[in-house]
Amino acid sequence: MEIKNIGLFSGAMSGMLWGLDTVLTSIVLSLSPFIETKEAIFLAPFVSAFLHDLFSSLWMILYSLATKQLSKVIEVLKTRSGKFICIAAIFGGPIGMASYLLAIKYIGPGYTASISSIYPAVGAFWAYIFLKEKLSKRGFLGLILSIISVIILGYSPDKIISSNYLLGFGLALICVMGWSLESVICAYGMREDEVSPTQALQIRQVVSTLFYGLIIIPLINGLDLTEIVMKSDIFLFIGFIALFGTASYIFYYTAIDSIGPVKATALNITYSIWAIVFDVIILRNAITIKLIICSIFIIIGSIMVSKN
Repeated sequence: MEIKNIGLFSGAMSGMLWGLDTVLTSIVLSLSPFIETKEAIFLAPFVSAFLHDLFSSLWMILYSLATKQLSKVIEVLKTRSGKFICIAAIFGGPIGMASYLLAIKYIGPGYTASISSIYPAVGAFWAYIFLKEKLSKRGFLGLILSIISVIILGYSPDKIISSNYLLGFGLALICVMGWSLESVICAYGMREDEVSPTQALQIRQVVSTLFYGLIIIPLINGLDLTEIVMKSDIFLFIGFIALFGTASYIFYYTAIDSIGPVKATALNITYSIWAIVFDVIILRNAITIKLIICSIFIIIGSIMVSKN
């Protein structure tokens, strides 16, 4: 298989697997012990995100060992790039991923995936502001198209009175901010030192896991629920889901390396459509015309920005 075809296949797989990860995670959040008390319902997304990143970091360690990159990862941690990747990890993990899972809890995987898929466009805007990367008129039009589509998708007169719906929509937007800033900070930090995408991912997952485990979980009194979950049947299920998430990241970075970030991003953001597909197939949830149309326009807008 040619390098280009490998890149296209990897990009498509990254989007499909993240869509599957999203829907399976929504199932976990609806299971015991995450739903037994009001406190557990609130803590569920944080504990789930922590365990998801914990397993993902373990999967990445195994990957680094298999590809003999672990020593290089340790060396990168000592560099300026390593420090910026650590900062980016906080935006992508505790801020971005936790908000993503909270949004899934309140508005479901379909809406969350569609709204969050705007992050490449917002990332391009941050790159224009902080990295001084030029953004064409087409890029600005794509950004505006994505934002308008998200607003239309989020506006629902019959649900607007629900505080949970508004909260979930807001959390999905926080996820967009976290993920978009993560990519820009990583790009800024990796300019000086040669760091491979998988090495950066290894650092990201470990730092995110430590930040959750040492700061977030104790701060929100989530240690008891974490212990209960780790002793329950769904603990290994979370590890199984994290395998899909980790594979999605690896495919995504492989696509970036093979066909470049433009085509890789354009293929990766199709996870919003895949999430809707798996939502219908696995959870049997209803699908609306507005959700389909807005998702398509969000992806078109993001592609317009990404191809800038």
